[in-house]
Amino acid sequence: MKAKLGMSPIAWWNDDLPDLSDDVSLEECLRQSRSAGFTGMEKGRRFPESAAEMLPVLKKADVTLCGGWYSGTVVNESLEVNQKRIQPMIDLFKAVDAPCIVYGEVGRSIQGDQSKPLVTKPKLTGDEMKSYGRRMTEFAEWVEAQGMPLVYHHHMAAVVETEAELDSFMHHSGISLLFDAGHMAFAGGDVLRCIDNHHARIKHVHTKDVRMDVINKLDRTKESFLDAVKKGAFTVPGDGSLDFEAIVKKLAGYGYEGWFVVEAEQDPKKAPPLKMAQIGHKELMRVMTAAGYTVVA
Repeated sequence: MKAKLGMSPIAWWNDDLPDLSDDVSLEECLRQSRSAGFTGMEKGRRFPESAAEMLPVLKKADVTLCGGWYSGTVVNESLEVNQKRIQPMIDLFKAVDAPCIVYGEVGRSIQGDQSKPLVTKPKLTGDEMKSYGRRMTEFAEWVEAQGMPLVYHHHMAAVVETEAELDSFMHHSGISLLFDAGHMAFAGGDVLRCIDNHHARIKHVHTKDVRMDVINKLDRTKESFLDAVKKGAFTVPGDGSLDFEAIVKKLAGYGYEGWFVVEAEQDPKKAPPLKMAQIGHKELMRVMTAAGYTVVA
């Protein structure tokens, strides 16, 4: 089985919390991640918006674009609004041969609002989840008809956060899944059971680790998702609480092949991105070998 290793630039510059950002260029971000061994990078805010500008930068760094986040609002806005907004991203990602677009639901979400405690996250009724799943399926099918796969990112403080919410959403939708062990662990879910339940539709993987000692001390009635990020809830594999050998072996057992992307937002002053990239890559190479993967360079 084959796997590819990528990173998210959120370790260098945080799109939700600009103060958690290194003053480094895109080129330096790519250079550091590549020097640590990663061959892919997901899109961030400092990337060019045209293939003509992006491709030379990627080629010089010897990396490929391995995905990128789209802030979707299907839960509370029309499909037409989202189709119009995502179309330039579809065109760009096709031009640079990216494997997928990552759909993150920000409609009704409190993930980007530091004033909103975790306990106030939006919740959908059963009928609302059924309708949302149906609309997301329609949206995903439309995007994929344009020639670009779409994967759904379950996320803290959003409408699909908990294991039960993910189970319900997957039951009522036909969209492919981005599985993020860190977000599911933060939400209190059983990471390995989620893989058992949804492995057939997992098409992209974020290898986000968590510090459970930080998470367990949070006051969710007062502290927000961004507060948790600032306190260090997330980190790279090999520096946190999750057993990535068990996680990767579970995915391997179901025949998953594709990208494993390190996405770990932290304060770069406390967790230097290059050092974190090196720790994450070393741990992933260890567990990939243990699981029987060949990492494609």
